[in-house]
Amino acid sequence: MTITPTLELVGLRKSYGKFVAVDGVSLAVPPGTIFGLLGPNGAGKTTTIRMIMDIIAPDEGQVLFAGRPRRREDLERIGYLPEERGLYRRMTVVEQLAFLGELHGVAAAEAKRRAMAWLERLELADRAPRKVEELSKGQQQKVQIAGTLLHEPEVVILDEPFSGLDPINQGLFKDLLAEYKQQGRTILFSTHIMEQAEKLCDHIGLISKGRVVLDGELADIKRRLGGNAFRLTAAGDLERVRSVAGVEEVVLDPDAPDRARLFLAPDADGARVLAELVGFLAVRDFRNEEPELGEIFVKVVRDAA
Repeated sequence: MTITPTLELVGLRKSYGKFVAVDGVSLAVPPGTIFGLLGPNGAGKTTTIRMIMDIIAPDEGQVLFAGRPRRREDLERIGYLPEERGLYRRMTVVEQLAFLGELHGVAAAEAKRRAMAWLERLELADRAPRKVEELSKGQQQKVQIAGTLLHEPEVVILDEPFSGLDPINQGLFKDLLAEYKQQGRTILFSTHIMEQAEKLCDHIGLISKGRVVLDGELADIKRRLGGNAFRLTAAGDLERVRSVAGVEEVVLDPDAPDRARLFLAPDADGARVLAELVGFLAVRDFRNEEPELGEIFVKVVRDAA
C-alpha cells in the first residue's frame, strides 16, 4: 500500500541572480513522522522552507500537500516557526498568543482560553498580563513555541528551532515534538545541529549547496552507511592506520590515545584490514559500529563537494 506523503517537494529551484540557492530539491515527508531537513549553514534549508510556506515562489518545481498542489488555505493547517523570530513587544503575553490564534482562524474566546492553557503548561501564567518586552529571552522563546502550536496544526514546520534555546527549553521543545508525533502529526524541522536531529528524526534529507545529497529513513541510512565504520582500541602508532589500504578516514579519540574510529572504503574487507593492523599494533578491540549522524553528515557533505 502506497502512503501519500504529507508534504512533497518536486524539483524546487530558486536562484538570486547567478547564485543558485536551491537546485532541484525533491523530498517526501511521510505522515506522522519527524523529518529533519539537514545541512550546513547556507545550504538552502531556509529558502526551501520559505518556498513550502509560500513566502517566496520557486523558479521551478512545486510543493505538494497531501498529494496535490499546495493551496493557500493549506497554510492554515501548518504551524510555522521561522528562523527569524518576531513578537509584538508592546502586546501583553496573553494578547499576543490569542492574536496568533485568531490569525489562524481560532475564535477570539477560544484563542484566549488556549493561550492561558499554554501559559499554564509553560509555567508563564503569572506573566500573562505582562508586556512581551518585559519577558526574558527564554520566556519569549516559550511564547513563540506556544504561538506556533496554539491553533493545533496538522503539520509543524520549524526553521532552526533549537537556535538560542537554553538546555531547559530545548528539553521542553523536544517533549512537545515527541507528543505531537504521538498524536499522528507531521513535523519538519531544519537544523545544522546533528545531535538534535539524531535524537528526534525518523527521516532526514541532507542538503549541501542547494542540492539533496542524502535522504531516507534515518535507521536505514545508518544501516546502509554503517557497514564501513569500525571502533579500534589498540596500543601503538594509531596515526599509521591512515596508510592502511582500504582505510578512508581515521578519527582519533582526543580523550583516549588508544582509541579511534575507522571508516573503510565501501569495498574494503574488515578482516583484511584487521590482519594488517595486528602487524604493527597490539589490537585489543576491533568492531563494526553504527556511525553517528554527525559523522555521516561530514562525510557525505565532503564527498559531495
